[in-house]
Amino acid sequence: MRLHDRDSFDRYRASLSHTEPLEPLLERALARQWSAGDAAAGDRLIKASLPFVIAVALEYRRWGAPLEDLVQQGNLGLLKAARKFDPARDCRLITYAVYWIRAEIRDYVVRAYRLVRIGTTKGERRAMRAYRKTREEDPTELSRVSGLPIEQVERLLPMLRARDVSLDARWDDEPTAFERLPDAGAGPDEAFRAEADRAHAKHRVTQAIERLPEREALIVRERLLVDEPVTLEALGVRLGISKERVRQLEERARKRLKEDLAELAA
Repeated sequence: MRLHDRDSFDRYRASLSHTEPLEPLLERALARQWSAGDAAAGDRLIKASLPFVIAVALEYRRWGAPLEDLVQQGNLGLLKAARKFDPARDCRLITYAVYWIRAEIRDYVVRAYRLVRIGTTKGERRAMRAYRKTREEDPTELSRVSGLPIEQVERLLPMLRARDVSLDARWDDEPTAFERLPDAGAGPDEAFRAEADRAHAKHRVTQAIERLPEREALIVRERLLVDEPVTLEALGVRLGISKERVRQLEERARKRLKEDLAELAA
């Protein structure tokens, strides 16, 4: 799946609006079936986690890369994780996959967009040395020792943290990085479900608006779904009706939306 532009990304996101996370037992069963060669089980296992990739990608939306590209890279990380996932371990796929998803996204941002070209200035090299030596993560302190502005240090820190580590490598009988991972609890699941809930809510609102008469649907979109609502007077001129009539239609639309959303949620 390749996301070419924002419109295709929106369609892709809408296509996942009804995707629900798998129950743990079903997830493990599908993982075992995929490992045994069942491609359909693998497709189902991966598709169930795709909305979670969007939730993770949204954490990096301020890094300067298009969101659709971040999701694309996150999907690659999910695929890598799914291939390595061991259903015998007491761990959910998305808990295991979050490392790989973030690693792919971070690598893409650093490699392709170069928001901060690490090590190309004396200040960046000083910040890198201080971080490697002390693991100092306070932007104010790193700014002091490096001479970089705090804003630049804050952009640099996530990349300094994003070291390449194998989750499965073992040295001197020490536990693997995977085994040392803290229990993430329901964190990824909660993010997944929150993203799914937002998608379901957006879908219900879209359905409810489609039920409205054309004029009321226009008023809702121009008055309730934008950051800077169009004035009643401007809409009245546009629709050829009075400002008071626009207000009445808006009130009626609000009431209908409330009733339809309650019906759709039932």
